[in-house]
Amino acid sequence: MGPSTPFLILLLLSWSGPLRGQQHHLVEYMERRLAALEERLAQCQDQSSRHAAELRDFKNKMLPLLEVAEKEREALRTEADSISGRVDRLEREVDYLETQNPALPCVEIDEKVPGGPGTKGKGKRNEKYDMLTDCSYTISQVRSMKILKRFGGSAGLWTKDPLGPADKIYVLDGTQNDTAFVFPRLRDFSLSMAARKASRIRVPFPWVGTGQLVYGGFLYYARRPPGRPGGGKELESTLQLIKFHLANRTVVDSSVFPAEGLIPPYGLTADTYIDLAADEEGLWAIYATQEDDRHLCLAKLDPQTLDTEQQWDTPCPRENAEAAFVICGTLYVVYNTRPASRARVQCSFDASGTLTPDRAALPYFPRRYGAHASLRYNPRERQLYAWDDGYQIVYKLEMRKKEEEV
Repeated sequence: MGPSTPFLILLLLSWSGPLRGQQHHLVEYMERRLAALEERLAQCQDQSSRHAAELRDFKNKMLPLLEVAEKEREALRTEADSISGRVDRLEREVDYLETQNPALPCVEIDEKVPGGPGTKGKGKRNEKYDMLTDCSYTISQVRSMKILKRFGGSAGLWTKDPLGPADKIYVLDGTQNDTAFVFPRLRDFSLSMAARKASRIRVPFPWVGTGQLVYGGFLYYARRPPGRPGGGKELESTLQLIKFHLANRTVVDSSVFPAEGLIPPYGLTADTYIDLAADEEGLWAIYATQEDDRHLCLAKLDPQTLDTEQQWDTPCPRENAEAAFVICGTLYVVYNTRPASRARVQCSFDASGTLTPDRAALPYFPRRYGAHASLRYNPRERQLYAWDDGYQIVYKLEMRKKEEEV
């Protein structure tokens, strides 16, 4: 050991004192921090225990209430099913009673008397219609309906061309519009964003009402004729028929409809003045005039020239009528109430005279949303395309021979 060794030992001993003091302070600080953490952990544990106890209490209180609510829900469901069953039975009973006690034929007394106020002799008016085809069917019942979707406003028209492509859908929204939507197929129309799949065809003159018709590649519709000097009120009750070529998008023919004082044929559809229809026999027009403001008139049109071939004064009342269609030369008028309820065919008129009123069925339509703004019969499918308060509906029809008993 050298002479410097005692000096080093003294130096180390002098440094050990401050180091021990720093270590002591560090230990005390760590002990305080640990004590604080332990206190917080204890508080968290107490809060967790308290929340768990409250949750158990809440669960114990809610379980009986949930059981009661479930029992009440099941009771309400059972009661609703029972009420629905009773309503269905009542509807079947009403249908049966209506079948056993049919409505009186909608022919007034003065129309039955030869030479009376209801008779008119105007050339080819009210003459028996000679059928062009061997079609001899009439409606037996409206079998079912399919609600496709909701598109557009409360009034409009959707249809297919009975002589054109079987899949193409035509949609004409509104009672005063100039743009038609064309869909390649029914599936495209049923999509949620259907308008994106459609092509648009704009006609040169806006249509009036919901009486338009697509037939043989043409759009037939009524419009207000252009005003002329001195026209006055006569033009207000006159309509012009337009024949529009859908492929070329041009007007190929037009004709003023040969009836004066036109008024809406349907008491519940005030915007339509001429309702065009197509069946196995061709093109028809349903209308009414001020001359007899209580009943509907029927006309057979030439689809090539728009000439009126024959006209008939029908016994079908305008009051409470909402729409009509033609099948095998027979006019079927659909009636409803205001507010809308369940629609029914209550009057039919066979232009050929084959189907007598006592042999005609008067079927109800299935329950739906509101009132029919339009009905279009497709003779190829034997279906009705209906516009019901913005909903597009397809009705399937069951047919029978006109000579068969109801």
